[in-house]
Amino acid sequence: MAERTLHLNAFLMGVGHHEAAWRHPRTDPALITDVRHYQELARIAERGRLDSVFLADGLALWGDVGHNAIGGLEPLTLLAALAAVTEHVGLIATVSTTYNEPFHVARKFASLDHISGGRAGWNIVTSAGEAEAHNFGLERPAHGDRYARAAEFLEVATKLWDSWEDGAILNDREAGRYADTARIHALDHVGPHFRVRGPLNTSRPPQGHPLLVQAGSSEDGKEFAARFAEAVFTAQQTLQEGRAFYTDLKSRLGRYGRRPEELLVLPGISPIIGSTEREALELERELEELTVPEYGVRQLSNILGVDLSGHPLDAPLPEVPQPVDGHQSRFTLVTDLARRERLTLRQLIGRLAGGRGHRVVAGTPERIADQIQEWFTGGAADGFNIMPPLLPGGLTDFVDHVVPELQARGLFRTEYEGRTLRQNYGLARPASRFEQFEQFEQKVSVAS
Repeated sequence: MAERTLHLNAFLMGVGHHEAAWRHPRTDPALITDVRHYQELARIAERGRLDSVFLADGLALWGDVGHNAIGGLEPLTLLAALAAVTEHVGLIATVSTTYNEPFHVARKFASLDHISGGRAGWNIVTSAGEAEAHNFGLERPAHGDRYARAAEFLEVATKLWDSWEDGAILNDREAGRYADTARIHALDHVGPHFRVRGPLNTSRPPQGHPLLVQAGSSEDGKEFAARFAEAVFTAQQTLQEGRAFYTDLKSRLGRYGRRPEELLVLPGISPIIGSTEREALELERELEELTVPEYGVRQLSNILGVDLSGHPLDAPLPEVPQPVDGHQSRFTLVTDLARRERLTLRQLIGRLAGGRGHRVVAGTPERIADQIQEWFTGGAADGFNIMPPLLPGGLTDFVDHVVPELQARGLFRTEYEGRTLRQNYGLARPASRFEQFEQFEQKVSVAS
């Protein structure tokens, strides 16, 4: 068995993940809609041999745009531009299954995979926000209904990617045959949510299927991940919580005929890096002082589904009801953090400002590497979703100082393993279901 190595993804968020990043002198908020900014970030990630870059997305204007630089670019459009200036780093986009159709999404990801030479990944979300529903003239669907639709959505999308077999394109100019139509298949899918005839009008992606990523940690989310996902972006605050999530999720794979190594667990971490401990803590203090409390209260109210605007900042978080719908896993994480550490509302806002519930670690490159190694070797992670507090500087610091430390410890690659995202994640390229069926029929025929 090959020696296990870390996988690192760069989560790109405007000019940094800290809520006050746009106010810091090391950033320029005008860059959040500048493609050259993101191209630079992708090149930095590739220079560090990171597996992939990732763009989050929502279908509404979240947060308080009066106090934060938000309102970025649509991920699939942007990633096509990043593909043009990189060769190896993976390109992962967030796309909702709630307010899209499988044919559109399958075609767009197949196109990105072709454009990038096999580096596309899809972060699958089910859009829990009420504001998103209202942008489509709909009411927010129930939690279970969103995941039921998502499961059928994935079923249809994978059938569409498989609708062209790998050998379907002949490109025989002498004979005048471009494609073998017997190897291009209709789906004729009829289900509770979708009726799709197929085939896809884009040939099979270089990776077979783009890498499938998921980020929900509710019971429905974990079961969905165990069935479909090949990487999971998650948030835990403690090593014990990380181990529990890791063990729980991996234990679910067997019921879907999958092995533990077929799914990578990548917790988020926001590293505040300094050449000394004091320097890192000073940067952390600067960012905390730039945080607008009113903005933090609104963000926390959105996470918890309760208006906290009238609650005293220096009092503990009040008792709040668990939402029936919405972001259930993030609600639990935030309320557990507040209770466990007995945080006031002001302190909780400060803790969330750096990573919205993900771990924030301030220190030297060695200390950041220690934290990553502890979780990786301690059964809590297969790698990490790196969330720099400032961009581009925070990503540069990680690539130039933390990555060499991880490489020196033998934990991280010094060169890419391959050209596709699947190859670098150590994941197999799936065979078309039509080819699998054909091979099965041949075996049955030989046996009879």
